[in-house]
Formats: sequence, C-alpha cells, structure tokens
Amino acid sequence: MSLGYLVPRLVRHFLPERWTRFMLLRSLIIKPGLETVEPAAAVDRYAELLALHHDSLRGKRILVFGYGGRFDIGVGLLAAGAARVALCDMFARPDDSHNARLLPNYGDWLQMQGGVPRPRRERMELIEADVRAIDPPAISLGYDLVVSNSVYEHVEDAVGITLALARWSTPSGMQIHFVDLRDHYFRYPFEMLRYSEITWRRWLNPTSHHNRLRVWDYRRIFESHFRTVEIHILQRDESAFERIRPYARPEFVSGNAAEDTVTLMRITARSPRS
Repeated sequence: MSLGYLVPRLVRHFLPERWTRFMLLRSLIIKPGLETVEPAAAVDRYAELLALHHDSLRGKRILVFGYGGRFDIGVGLLAAGAARVALCDMFARPDDSHNARLLPNYGDWLQMQGGVPRPRRERMELIEADVRAIDPPAISLGYDLVVSNSVYEHVEDAVGITLALARWSTPSGMQIHFVDLRDHYFRYPFEMLRYSEITWRRWLNPTSHHNRLRVWDYRRIFESHFRTVEIHILQRDESAFERIRPYARPEFVSGNAAEDTVTLMRITARSPRS
C-alpha cells in the first residue's frame, strides 16, 4: 500500500466536480477520452470496425453514449455519412466555448440558439437525461449503432444502462464500447482491486465514479441483453497484475490470467434481446 497512491486518490475523491471538469477538458492530470482529444481518430476507428463487418457509417442512426460535452464526434460522424447522431451525456454539459469554434465549418449541423451553439435537430440531438428514465424511440427510429469510449467503467448501474441502451437499438443494431479496466491513476493500474467496496466508496472512489467491474462482469451483463457478444482484448499488463495479485480482493480475481490482467478491451454486441 503506497502513499503515492492513497494521497492522490483521496484528493481525487474529495475534489469538487467543477474542478474535475475543468481539468478534464484541458487534459490537466485527468485525461479525457478519444472522442474529446482526437475525435477524427475516434470516427475513423468506428468506421474501420464496421468495415470488418462489411458495413459502414453511411446512413446509420448513431448514439454516442457519454460524448463528453464537445460536438466534434457528432459532426465527424455526420461528415462520414451518418444519417443522424444523438449525443448522450447526463453529466457533461456542452462545452460552449469549444463548440462555438466548430460553427464556421459545420453550420449545416450546428447553430446559435439562445446565445450558445447547439445542434440543428434535423440531423443531431442532445440527450441530457438518464437513458434509464426516458422512453426509448420507436423501433423505426431506434439507433443502428451505439458507441462509447472509456465511459462504461464509470457507469454506476451497468446492468440498467445496458438494458436501456439495448432498448434504444434497432433489432439488428450493433454496439461498440471501448472499456478501460485500469485504475485511472494509471501508474497503479490494478491498485484499486485491493480495497473493499465500503472503503473504496467512502474514501477512494473518484467523483466520476469507477465501478471496478472486470471482464467477466461485462460479459455476463452484455450477454443478458444481446444475442451476440464479442470481447476483444486490446491490452494486458501481466507484470502490474502480478505485483497486486497477493493483495487483490477475491471478487476481482478469476484465476484466469488471460482475463485478470486485461487493461483495455472492446465489447461488440449485436441484436438486442429486448
């Protein structure tokens, strides 16, 4: 147990959320996701993955879950041929100063509304509510593709969110979620696995919440709500896990090193059961 871990974790736990948001958008200590820092790369990555399934972004209705407040990913998907995009985030408010700089190049999809930049609803919309608490669209208006990047590890109710997102999909819809399983104090990628749920939540859990779900938890959740689920392991850190394994809580260790050591993965789910 290291003070080099505990002190920053305690600070992060009690740091006011507005400060966290300020630091996140400026990549100060807290690193934002790919949709925020490299939205064009995020769009290309989704396009490449669809191509592997002999599909494309063209004509798709797409929901970006946890878009982070910046509209770049939305206009990027529209520019790549998407028919319609919904940007969903119940926590991150739109970054108005950044989004205003997009207007000169993306006036077809953005406009000033009440003095702030907002999407033109014909092609793009904001969903700033909890998807579990609002009615999903009619089947004909559901989403062909639901995507997220480094969002699911922060979800409080992964079961409820997955069920809701399945209901927002078309019957043949696909979902692609990139999940970062590391402790987000990245110097200690598995340190969070030492602590009980009570200790974690009371003292160490960041304000953005880290659910500490493992590979097998995600597999179980997604297989409950989709007919086809593929877990793609993108990165492991065997040496870091070996250092923490003697101290890790038993609920976080499966005994299968191929899954215990995973740091980054991609979930591809198709054909929702609901």
